[in-house]
Amino acid sequence: RRSESRGIFLSKRAIRSLIFWSEVVECRGVKRKGKCKIRAQEEKIRQKKMEEYNSDNIFRNGNFFNPTKGNLSFDDAIGEIFAYMAEEPQREYEIVVGCDSASLEQPHFPATIVVRRLGAGGRFFLKKISYGGKKFYNFKQRILQEVLLSCELALVLRETLEMRKLISPDNLKWDFSYIHADVGERGATREMVREVTGLIRGNGFEPMIKPFSFAASAIADKYT
Repeated sequence: RRSESRGIFLSKRAIRSLIFWSEVVECRGVKRKGKCKIRAQEEKIRQKKMEEYNSDNIFRNGNFFNPTKGNLSFDDAIGEIFAYMAEEPQREYEIVVGCDSASLEQPHFPATIVVRRLGAGGRFFLKKISYGGKKFYNFKQRILQEVLLSCELALVLRETLEMRKLISPDNLKWDFSYIHADVGERGATREMVREVTGLIRGNGFEPMIKPFSFAASAIADKYT
C-alpha cells in the first residue's frame, strides 16, 4: 500500500507478518470427532498461510551477504548465527537489525542482521533491497522506508529464531529486542525520532537511535 502524502511503500509481506498470527485460530478440546476435523482444517489453513507468507517474503527469498561466508540463503544465515553462538556458548549474545540508504532518489536499502558476542566482536548478514523505478524524493521518505524494512526483517527473524528455539532447545544466551534506526537527536533527523521510535515500538521491539544504532548508521551505511 502507498501513502500518497508521504510516498512510503508498505509491502503486502509486512502487512501479512503483522496480522498473520491474529488470523490463525487454534482449536482446543480435541475429545470429539467433530472438533478433530475442525482442528485438521485449521491446521491446513495455517500451513497454507505460512507457505504463502514464506514464498512472498522479501527476506526469505534471495541471499544475505557475509564478508566471510559470502552469499547465503536466509536459512543458511540463521544457521551461521547459531553456529557462531555455539562456538562460545558460555557467552551472552545480542541480535539486532538495522537499515540505511544513500541520499538518492532511487537508493538501495541494505538491511542488516547483526549478532554481537558481548565484549568480543560479532558478525553481520546483509541484504540489499531495491525498488526499481520507485523514487524517494526526500530523506524522510527514505528513513521511513528503512524503518519499515527493519521492522519486516525483525518480525521474520524473530519468528524464525523462536521456532528454531522450540524445535532445537539449547542453552545459548541471546536476546533480540532492538531495532536500530539511522535517526538521532542532532541534525535534520531529530524531527523524526518520535515517529520512528513509535513505529518500532508498535511492532513489538525497542528502538535504538544514533549514536548507538551501529547496525544502521555504521554497518549498513558502508553498503549504501
